[in-house]
Amino acid sequence: MPLIYKICPRELWREAEASGRFSGAPVDAADGFIHFSTGAQVPETAARHFVGQRDLLLVAVEAEALGDALRFEPSRGGDLFPHLYADLPLSAVRSVAELPLGADGRHVFPVEIGA
Repeated sequence: MPLIYKICPRELWREAEASGRFSGAPVDAADGFIHFSTGAQVPETAARHFVGQRDLLLVAVEAEALGDALRFEPSRGGDLFPHLYADLPLSAVRSVAELPLGADGRHVFPVEIGA
């Protein structure tokens, strides 16, 4: 399985690093799972849910390391989105990158995302 991505406010991610676990953002807690996106989905996720937000991080996670707690379920337009029904083990995280805003107000993704 490829990498999946979580857009996360820096402060929330720093709390996860300090505690050794990530239980998700408030929207994740409300929905009962941690929302992720594939590489192809994450630019649209940013455009829909994080417009104009600064101080965000893009957390890349090895999907295979999440086991049966990770499910790909229909969401936006019928696309299958990765949802994690457990805390995210930090051992599954492969990278954490800045997600800055460009001059046009859209987030600038790392080259490997292709956005």
